Amino acid sequence: MSETKIREEICRLGRSLFERGLTPGSSGNISVKLDDGGWLVTPTNASLGFLDPARLSRLDTTGRLISGDAPTKEVPLHTALYETRAPARAVVHLHSTHSVALSMLPEIDPRAALPPMTAYYLMKCGATALVPYYRPGDPAVADALKGLAGKYSSVLLANHGPVVAGDTLEAAVFAMEELEETAKLYLLLRGLNPRYLTPAQVADLTRVFGVALPEDHGH
Repeated sequence: MSETKIREEICRLGRSLFERGLTPGSSGNISVKLDDGGWLVTPTNASLGFLDPARLSRLDTTGRLISGDAPTKEVPLHTALYETRAPARAVVHLHSTHSVALSMLPEIDPRAALPPMTAYYLMKCGATALVPYYRPGDPAVADALKGLAGKYSSVLLANHGPVVAGDTLEAAVFAMEELEETAKLYLLLRGLNPRYLTPAQVADLTRVFGVALPEDHGH
């Protein structure tokens, strides 16, 4: 896909996420890695609903701005996922309501923020890690993500929001949507003792669909 098409895709999918209430105001950011090793990322203080393809931040392989508006302050977060997760070609970070709410609950397992609730959650997201709270833009969040050693494509930042990496931008967006819907299901069913997928059912999904789960995924 050409860089022009990628710019248009970032704006199209960003607007879709915004219009469906998945990230309010000027929150959230999107990046896509380019064939030359550099990447495009949404600018700082930009609403995902009103992005201009020509003003997206273009970074070189070292993360230096070479054109466009100043980039989001969450660049370290995106960089950490690209550095540790080789298949990642796109990263989406939102402040979606149910995922943020989930990240604040006391019972959440950092190795598996959600139980194996549905087949599509496992197929799209695998397991979701929870990392402690850091202020937005804090470089320490990059160290926390690097500490996961690339084992997770979906991560919750405590009291902040979800981050998802994908091998395409569309895949990252679809996984983010699945994570948000599963967080919503968890909150709806919390305290009602719902049936989750059994270990045998989880094993079947990993075998048939090639779902990659960390060895200590908690499922």
